[in-house]
This record gives sequence, structure tokens and C-alpha cells, in this order.
Amino acid sequence: MTLHTPKPLGDPITHYWLVLEMARAAGVDLVTAMDEGRLTHDGWAGMVERCRDCDWQRDGGCTRWLSLQEAGSAEVPGACVNQQKFDALAEATASEA
Repeated sequence: MTLHTPKPLGDPITHYWLVLEMARAAGVDLVTAMDEGRLTHDGWAGMVERCRDCDWQRDGGCTRWLSLQEAGSAEVPGACVNQQKFDALAEATASEA
């Protein structure tokens, strides 16, 4: 029997801000999404938790990618564990505009 030691999760505050920065890069307003019922508190917290466990972020990929983006013009890369959520929120925002 092989025992696996769980990898440590990243700092919650750091990953909260990374989720906000990724949303900003993708043109997604998470506060508005919550106000409009497209994102719940649990949904937002789940995005932060997934980010805390992300290998791409752990390797510095997320931070490097974000440093090269302009707000509102980016497509979230597939390496992001929250890509599908960001894409769905961006699509819902675009369809309302």
C-alpha cells in the first residue's frame, strides 16, 4: 500500500487575488456575477480552492501569464483550473450586453 502525502494548498489570500486578477484579465466581474445570481458564494470559494491546488499556478505559469495580459482582453488558458467557469461567466456577460 502506497501512502500519498497531500500537496500543500497555497495561501487563500494569494489565490483569492489570483482569481480576481484572472477574472479581470478575462473581462469578468465576479461581484456583478454574484449580484446577478450567476455566481454563488460557494462557487467563488470553490474557484479559490481550485486555484490553491493548481499545479500551473504552483509552477508560476498563472502569474507569468497574468503579467502579460491587458484587462478584459484575454482568453483564459486551458492550464487554468477555473477556465471553464471563467468562460461560462464571460459568455453570460457577453450575452447580456
